Amino acid sequence: MSLRQSPLRAAHEKLGARLVEFGGWEMPLSYPSGTLAEHLACRADAVVFDVSHLGTVRVEGQHAFAALQSTLTNDLTRIAPGGAQYTHLLADDASVMDDIIVWWVGPERFDVMPNASNTARVRAAIGGLDVTAERAVMAVQGPRARALLAAVSPEAAEVSHFRAVPFTFDGAPCVAAGTGYTGEDGVECAVPSEVAERFWDALVAAGIAPAGLGARDTLRLEAGFPLHGHELGPGITPLQAGLSWVVGWDKPEFLGREALLAERASGPRRRLRGLVGESRRPLHAGDSCLVEGTAVGEVTSGNFSPVLERGIALAFLPPDVAEGGAVGVQVRGSVLPTTVRRPPFHKLEKR
Repeated sequence: MSLRQSPLRAAHEKLGARLVEFGGWEMPLSYPSGTLAEHLACRADAVVFDVSHLGTVRVEGQHAFAALQSTLTNDLTRIAPGGAQYTHLLADDASVMDDIIVWWVGPERFDVMPNASNTARVRAAIGGLDVTAERAVMAVQGPRARALLAAVSPEAAEVSHFRAVPFTFDGAPCVAAGTGYTGEDGVECAVPSEVAERFWDALVAAGIAPAGLGARDTLRLEAGFPLHGHELGPGITPLQAGLSWVVGWDKPEFLGREALLAERASGPRRRLRGLVGESRRPLHAGDSCLVEGTAVGEVTSGNFSPVLERGIALAFLPPDVAEGGAVGVQVRGSVLPTTVRRPPFHKLEKR
């Protein structure tokens, strides 16, 4: 089966991007500057990611609110039209089938954004129309993101954190949301496909550096954000992932509610923790975690932190392994000492 392509593919080629398969899409992994430079540019300045591989399921009409409220974990009454919310879709056993951002664009319009490979699954659960092919989504992230974005769209640059507001570009209706996946301030812009390349080119011309999925992953790991298929997925619940705040516990109904209530009563059998190594050696997904020589879990995501200049990781560990505890991580025959630390890692003091 052929890979899906972003409306921005030609723009990526012109910039010399290295294109790879991701979630059934052909997307830029990095540009000639390289992942490390792109990562540090996001922490210090501003970058733009093409995240068009994320799905958009549009749910509209008088029953849209009820359909989402009775299916997804978070409580939409916590926000209002013009808001955005992080939420989960659970299986019957409370496993996270997908983690999702809901943009409440209008009184009876919700743009629900699943992960790339889960769009059909989410649509089957909530209804609506898959409008992914009609738009591109660009994430402008970094401490100077809003200042530089303002040269392209002042309206988009002004959107508040976890708000979603319409704006226009080149006469086309767009939506900007104060959301992102890097641990930095920023805005995500959904732009119709026919003007997407012009919007991207305007961002780059404004001084916003392009960045690929490689930097997006190292940035989200430094921020301690979960990735579906690693920290979320089959057998993993919101409680195990430390995301109980994503659950509207007082709601009478959502998928997986009974199993999640039972786990809350008994306590999760494991918890997601952050690990910081003592050297530059990166940690890797699948590495075994040891406490006093006994295997107690494994790394779900790991890499080198460009900010801390040390290996970092997320791992599921027994509940009694507390912050500040010592954990050995077995990396290619060696056991590397690490300390349990609470993310975001890039906010920790650098040694």
